[in-house]
Amino acid sequence: MDKHGLSHTSWECTCHVVWIPKCRGKVLYGEFRREIGEILRALVDHMDGVEIVEGSACRDHIHVCLRIPPKYAVGKVVGRLKGRSAITLFERHPEWRGATGRGRTLWARGYHVSTVGLNEGVIRRYIRNQEDGSRLEG
Repeated sequence: MDKHGLSHTSWECTCHVVWIPKCRGKVLYGEFRREIGEILRALVDHMDGVEIVEGSACRDHIHVCLRIPPKYAVGKVVGRLKGRSAITLFERHPEWRGATGRGRTLWARGYHVSTVGLNEGVIRRYIRNQEDGSRLEG
């Protein structure tokens, strides 16, 4: 099994995370889909030890399989990804603000997370085979 380590810790913490746009709007298409992939990869690159294992941007939700070191809380990582991605997109495209909600609101408040464990291959295939997804490779 692929193990990762910190100075005194060996770990394998992989999570399947799903989140949706505000009001489950079908806004993730075309250029937006490509850009969200680039933005999420760039944000993860700035987080020490966090990596995208697999990802897919569907029309009305995002699937990401993340490898997160135990020194980070999953909620903090997901919150940072959702928050910074919305801010970045609205800075690039101010015209989208009115279409997705008030101000800089893009994503709904919640998210779904489940640990992957030994089923990583199954979950990666599930994410890869989303019906209309475009992949976010890490």
